[in-house]
Amino acid sequence: MKTKTYSALVILSCALFLASCNNNKPKWKQLFNGKDLKDWQIKIRTHPLNDNYANTFSVKDGNIQVRYNNYGDFNQQYGHLFYKKPYAAYLIGVEYRFVGEQAKGGEGWAIRNSGLMLHGQSPNSMTIDQDFPNSIEMQLLGGNGKDERTTANICTPGTQYVFNDEIIQQHCANSSSKTFHGDQWVRAEALVLRDSLIVHYVNGEEVLRYTKPQLDPKNGTKEGKLLTSGSISLQSESHPVDFRKVEIVNLEKFANDPTKLKEVIEELLSKN
Repeated sequence: MKTKTYSALVILSCALFLASCNNNKPKWKQLFNGKDLKDWQIKIRTHPLNDNYANTFSVKDGNIQVRYNNYGDFNQQYGHLFYKKPYAAYLIGVEYRFVGEQAKGGEGWAIRNSGLMLHGQSPNSMTIDQDFPNSIEMQLLGGNGKDERTTANICTPGTQYVFNDEIIQQHCANSSSKTFHGDQWVRAEALVLRDSLIVHYVNGEEVLRYTKPQLDPKNGTKEGKLLTSGSISLQSESHPVDFRKVEIVNLEKFANDPTKLKEVIEELLSKN
């Protein structure tokens, strides 16, 4: 009996140890609960904070839907849906698709165009007439059915960054991604490590890498203030878009351990 009891305790201890190890592994946290916009804030140009003008952002069929059915003319009323808290070191993933036709009055460049804003300013710090938060944008684009058009590009409202040891002030630059036509779902991810590194992925493949995200410089300087953390938001730019998943892994405890961080990232990406 003692032997059996001892064996049972060993098995139980091993099981508890393995469970503890699994619990310590980083896991995706869902920022969108699939039911409503709890934990999110809305800022649309020319409208006060949390005025969801014309029901631009809503949840239907388990998706965050960005729609313009109740607009007249779009009139440059760019909007952003902000998560309630900022992050500094993280891996974020979104799954999106473009649907329908662009809103009347939308800019030509905004057809099948949205974005995931990273290291952004807080929504309550935006002016009433501000179009985009100062941020690093992972630009999300859809194809027109015939031409090549990459996604997970970079755009820089109020910001700049370093690529190949050079400060880049050009507003937008393309990634190396494939083109995604039609209304297919696409998964885009961004690895954001404070003020050191940002990497874009599309369907698990790296498509863009750059460093030192920073605000636009002031007083004639070349470099701006480095961005170490900031808000996360989804964009409304005049073309209907759905987001069925918005999830994040907080990487703060791995950010200073490159070897462990690489293992964690590879495991997380392999599961999607």
